[in-house]
Amino acid sequence: MDRDSGAPLYEFFAGGGLARLGLQDAFSCVFANDIEPAKARAYRAAFGDGEMREGDIWKLDPKELPGQAALAWASFPCQDLSLAGERRGLAAPRSGAFWGFHQLIEQLRDEKRAPDVLALENVCGLLSSHGGADFAALVHALDALGYRVGALEIDAALFTPQSRPRLFVVASRHAPASLMASGPTEPFHSQGLRNVVARLPDGLRKRFVWWRLDTPPKRNTRLMDVLDDEPQGVEWQSEAQTAKLLGQMSTLQRARVDALRESGRREVGAVFRRIRVEHGERVQRAEARFDGIAGCLRTPTGGSSRQMLLFVEGDTVRSRLLSPREAARLMGVPEHYPLPGNQTAALHLVGDAVCVPVVRWLSQHLLAPLAGAAVQRKSA
Repeated sequence: MDRDSGAPLYEFFAGGGLARLGLQDAFSCVFANDIEPAKARAYRAAFGDGEMREGDIWKLDPKELPGQAALAWASFPCQDLSLAGERRGLAAPRSGAFWGFHQLIEQLRDEKRAPDVLALENVCGLLSSHGGADFAALVHALDALGYRVGALEIDAALFTPQSRPRLFVVASRHAPASLMASGPTEPFHSQGLRNVVARLPDGLRKRFVWWRLDTPPKRNTRLMDVLDDEPQGVEWQSEAQTAKLLGQMSTLQRARVDALRESGRREVGAVFRRIRVEHGERVQRAEARFDGIAGCLRTPTGGSSRQMLLFVEGDTVRSRLLSPREAARLMGVPEHYPLPGNQTAALHLVGDAVCVPVVRWLSQHLLAPLAGAAVQRKSA
C-alpha cells in the first residue's frame, strides 16, 4: 500500500483501514486500534504491523499513543444505533464504546496533547436514537472537552453507485470562520439534523457549527460499471433460483422487471430480500432497484440479507450475489487493497466500513484545512 503523508493521525475503530485510505493524502497514521482480531489482521495486511494495536479501547493507556495527533478519527460501532439493530443507543455495549474514545481524549486533554480535530462517523440513526438524546449527549460530551462541534450527513451515492448515507460529527478546538456557514446548507445538513440541533439546549445550540463543505462534481458511474462479467468466487444462480427470486417480488416490482425485458435494454438491479407484513402475515419479499445504484452494503450478519444482482437483457434474466471485490469498488477501495480470502470475512470488512471517496472529500475540504488552521494558530 502507498505510505501516508502529512499531519499525525490516530485511527480508532479502524476496521480494515478504509478511513485511512481516504485520509492518507493529508494525514499520516501513527496509531490505530480495533478490538476485532479479523479486522486487525486485515489492517496489518494492508498497512503493515507498525501502527495497529488490537484490543478494547477502554483498556488503552494514553502512553501508548505517540505524540500529539492533528486528527483523531473514530468510526465507533453502529449496531445499537442503526435501523437494522435494536436501537439501544449510546448506553448499549457496542455503540457505548464511544465513551471509551471520549475517556481517552479526555486523558489526552489533561496531558495537553489532545488532537486538534476529531471526526466521528456513524449511521444517521444517531440523530433519532432515543428521540435525539443520544446525539445531544455526544455533542455535549465533546463540547465539554473544549471542542466546537458540528455534523454533516454525506451519502456515498455522491461519489460511488451505492446508497450509503452516513453522519459525520466533526469537532475542532480552533474553528476558523472561513470553514463555518451561517446556517445549514444542502445537501449535507438534512431536515433531520436541523430538527435535532434545534432541540439542543440553548448554550449548546449556539455553539453548534454548521460546517462549510463544497459539493462534489456529479458522479458519472453506475452500478454496472463496477461489476465483473465473470466475478471470481461467485457463481450464477440456476434458472430455478432466479425464478424463485422473481416470484418473491411484489406485483409492482415484477411489472418493472417485465417492462425492462420488453424494452430490450441491458439493466442491472440490486436486490435485497426483506420481511414485510402483508394482510397481517410476515412475507419474504425480493425488492430490486434499477436506478444504477446499489443498496447500502451491510455485513453478512446484518438486519438485511446479502445483496444480490439481477441482470435483465431482453428475455434473459440472470441473478447472482455481489462479489467481495465488487462490494469493495462500491466503497471506493483501490484494486490493490488486499481483501481477506474468505468471502464472508471480506464482505463483513467492507460492509462495516466507510466509503473511501467520502472520507477523502471530507478530508480535503474540511479536516485538513481545520488541522492546518490549528497549526497556524499555534505558530502565531
